[in-house]
Amino acid sequence: MRTRLLPLLIVLMAGVLLALGFPLAASTAASEQQRVVVDRLEDAARFAALAQFVNESRFGPDERRATLGGELASYHEVYGIRTGIFYRDNRTMTSAPEDWVVPYDGEGRRAFNEALLGRRSHDPPQVWPWQGDARLTIASPVVRDGDVFAVVVTDSPTGRLRSRILHDWLLLFAGETAAMLLAVGAAFRLTGWVLRPVRVLDAVTHDIATGRMNSRVAETGGPPELRRLARSFNEMADHVEDVLDQQRAFVADASHQLRNPLAALLLRIELLALELPEGNEEIASVRTEGKRLAQVLDDLLDLALAEHTAADLRLTDIGALTDERVASWRAVAEDKGVTLDAATVAVTAWADPVALSSALDAVIDNALKFTPAGEDVGVTVRLAADGRTVEIAVADRGPGLTDEELERVGDRFWRSNRHQNVKGSGLGLSISRVLLAAGGSTITFARNTPHGLRVTVAVPREDPRPRGASQGRGGREQERDWGREGQEQGGA
Repeated sequence: MRTRLLPLLIVLMAGVLLALGFPLAASTAASEQQRVVVDRLEDAARFAALAQFVNESRFGPDERRATLGGELASYHEVYGIRTGIFYRDNRTMTSAPEDWVVPYDGEGRRAFNEALLGRRSHDPPQVWPWQGDARLTIASPVVRDGDVFAVVVTDSPTGRLRSRILHDWLLLFAGETAAMLLAVGAAFRLTGWVLRPVRVLDAVTHDIATGRMNSRVAETGGPPELRRLARSFNEMADHVEDVLDQQRAFVADASHQLRNPLAALLLRIELLALELPEGNEEIASVRTEGKRLAQVLDDLLDLALAEHTAADLRLTDIGALTDERVASWRAVAEDKGVTLDAATVAVTAWADPVALSSALDAVIDNALKFTPAGEDVGVTVRLAADGRTVEIAVADRGPGLTDEELERVGDRFWRSNRHQNVKGSGLGLSISRVLLAAGGSTITFARNTPHGLRVTVAVPREDPRPRGASQGRGGREQERDWGREGQEQGGA
C-alpha cells in the first residue's frame, strides 16, 4: 500500500511546488528586468535634461553639444549601452557610437514613437535567459517649452540581466529541490504513520495464520476507528481460537475414549482367533483393520497434541540431529533393501529438537514406504542460498506424485489413489507440518528428478518468535501496539 500511497503524495507535493515555482520564477525575472528598466529610464531622463539646452538653430555644434556627446560616449564605453538623441524628423543630435541611428522598426521604433507623444515607452517584452540576442530599448522624450523636440533612446545588451535571472532561478531551483526532499521525507514518515496500524494488523494476522493463535492487537493506541477495528479483530481471534481449542479437545477426547473399547475389541478378536483354524482370512482381515483403526486414533491424538503444544525453541545443530535420525532409520531401510544416505554439514538453527525429530521421522518413514528395493533415499542438510534458513531435503526414488497430487500432499487423511495399499493413515505429513509450523519452520514438496518425491524442511536461523513473545502458548503470546510497533520499525 505504501508503494501506491507514497508516489501519490510525492506527485501532489511536486505539483504544488511546480505550481508555486513557475509563477515565482516569472516574478523573479520580471523584478530583475524592472530594476534594469528603471535604471535606464533614470539615465535617459538625465540625458534628456542635458539635451534640453542644446538647440541646433541657436547654438550649433558648441561646447554643450560636445559635452553631451562626451557623456554618451563615456556611457557607451563603460556600460556597452548604445544611446542616441534624435530629433522628431529622425535626424541625429548626438549618439554613441556615432554611426548609430534611430531604429526604423521593431521595439526601438515603437518606443521612439511613444516618446514623441510625450510619454515614456512602455515596459519592453520580458527577457528570458535563453534569448541570447535579446536587447532592452528604452525611450524618453526631450521637452522644451511644452513640446517634444527630441527623443533619448537607449539600447542595452541583456547578458548581465540574463545571468542574474539565471542565478536567481538556480537559487530558486535549489530551494525547491530542498523543499521537495523535505516533502519526500515528510511523505515517507506520514505514510509510515498512516499505515502503521495496518502494518501491525497485518503482522498479527500473519502470526495467527502461521499458528500463533494467541497474538493480539493492543486496543490502547490509534484513532477511535482503529481501536474499534482492533477490538473487533481481537474478538474474532478469540472466537476462532476457542473454536479450534474445542475442536482439538474433541478430537483428543474422542481418540482417547475410543482407544479403550478398541483395545478390548482387539483382545476379543485375538481370543476368538484361538477358537478358529489357523490362517482364517476373515480373522486376519478383521485384525488388520482393527490395528489400522488403532493407528488412526493414535495419529489423531498426536495431531491434537501437536496443535496444542508449544514449541520449545532452542539453537540446535541441525546436521547432528539429522544424522541421528538417519542412523535410527538405517536398519529399517536395510530390511527393505533400500540405501539410506546422508550428506550433512554442521550448521545451527532455531528449532524444537523433539518436534523436528518427529517431523523427520515421519518424512523419512514416508520416503522408505514408497521407495522400492534396490533404490536409495538421500538426506541432505545445507544452508539456503539466502542464508536465512537451513534446508533438510529428503529425496526418494519412489513413484512420485503428479502436479495435482503435489497440491494436496500434506492434507489431513489425504492419500493418493495409487497408494491406497500402502500402510498409513494419511496423517503423518500433516502432523509434521503442524509440528514444524509451531516453531516457524516450513515443509514443501516437489518432484525428484528423474522420479520420486523431494521433501524440504526449512528451519529458520534466527529466532522466529517476536520480541516480547513468551516462550509458551499457555498465556498471551504477544500483544502488539500501534505506537510501539511503529517505534520498533523506525516509522517505516
